[in-house]
Amino acid sequence: MLEKGWVIRSVAGRDKGKLMLVLDVIEDRALVSDGKERPLERPKLKNLRHVEATQYRIDTNEAVSNRRLRRLLRDLDGNVH
Repeated sequence: MLEKGWVIRSVAGRDKGKLMLVLDVIEDRALVSDGKERPLERPKLKNLRHVEATQYRIDTNEAVSNRRLRRLLRDLDGNVH
């Protein structure tokens, strides 16, 4: 079950293959942000069937800015398969 702070990979849609941070889970959808296309101020509602959980979590207090979130996701991108 996804929770706030999980890093996910999109498996469907225009953002397929991108890493994103789960900001909240509402029923069968997740509010996600990548810090660029979807900044923290304007997260995307993504169907849970269209995302794949990774083994990584980010402390949501640590990702306080879009720049910091982009950097954290970029650093993880090479490690996530």
